[in-house]
Amino acid sequence: MHLKSTEQPWRLQIHRPQLFSFHAHRLRHIPPPKLQLPVSRSLGLGLSLRFQPLSPLPRCLPEKFSGSIEPDPDQDCDNEKTETRQPKGFSILDILKKSNSFLPQVVIASTLLALIYPPSFTWFTTRYYAPALGFLMFAVGVNSSEKDFLEAFKRPAAIFAGYIGQFVVKPLLGYFFGIISVVVFGLPTPIAAGIMLVSCVSGAQLSNYATFLTDPQMAPLSIVMTSLSTATAVVVTPLLSLLLIGKRLPVDVKGMISSILQIVIAPIASGLLLNRFFPRLCDAIRPFLPPLSVFVTALCVGAPLAINIESVLSPFGVTILLLIVAFHLSAFIAGYILTGVVFHKAHDVKALQRTLSYETGFFFFWVCCACRKIYCTI
Repeated sequence: MHLKSTEQPWRLQIHRPQLFSFHAHRLRHIPPPKLQLPVSRSLGLGLSLRFQPLSPLPRCLPEKFSGSIEPDPDQDCDNEKTETRQPKGFSILDILKKSNSFLPQVVIASTLLALIYPPSFTWFTTRYYAPALGFLMFAVGVNSSEKDFLEAFKRPAAIFAGYIGQFVVKPLLGYFFGIISVVVFGLPTPIAAGIMLVSCVSGAQLSNYATFLTDPQMAPLSIVMTSLSTATAVVVTPLLSLLLIGKRLPVDVKGMISSILQIVIAPIASGLLLNRFFPRLCDAIRPFLPPLSVFVTALCVGAPLAINIESVLSPFGVTILLLIVAFHLSAFIAGYILTGVVFHKAHDVKALQRTLSYETGFFFFWVCCACRKIYCTI
């Protein structure tokens, strides 16, 4: 093999390429040098090779030769690419975006704080509830699109299942726990009637936000379920209360429609429009929505407990609180299990189970207030 130097001293040209293919085949099987320091070896004929391993990956040799020992520039050589791993840092925006993951701990902390120091939440009265829930719905709307809601209407079976969970499964559980409160725990009859009345109300907007946290793609479906059940609760809730306790529950139709518009429709529509026409503004405010939403949720959880702390600390308060907790847990579990049985073939069965579990376990606040007024007069 004769090697002739060209104008550039570092380029070599081959006169007999038929011999080079044989040597190239041998060079493919040369093991990588064990030493990491540069090694220079003399091959005679005034030619020396210098090994300086830069990567443990094998070098890429050309498949086609055109008279030069340089690799073909058109050849895809993935082995030459080395990944540089750099430690990931945490920015303030990343922390803000992940603040939703601390919601369970924040809810528990707000509950304990309401029991230990009620004045920390008593300032958050009922007049702040509608704006607070509206803000949560606005956060859902900013992170959604019109297409998501159109897709939700294509699942009528899931919507009907959520309706059954709210107005069939939940009232049956309420009737069961109402009977237990009198027969087993010896509580007054008005307590049992209050539990039954609460079980007749529709789902709550907090179920929409809970669904958004765990399964964002299911949030529009949850909103459709809650809106439908709330709109029809004007007729269904009085009938259920008449069936369970023999007393018709009066429902403020105008107040319920107004609350739906203020808490659900207007905030979500505002978020959707903002996301559609001002996407850059949405990108700017989106990182700050999770921590604010967690704070608002903590207020919505701790305030009712702090305001009614005297009832909780009454002689029957602890027993009633345990019954209510058991009632809610049973509704969550029943909604989860029944959904898994009915929709076991669905590709997103787990997400659907969580969504319908929230719809079954959460109650609409304003109708519960009406139930409290009826409960006080029974």
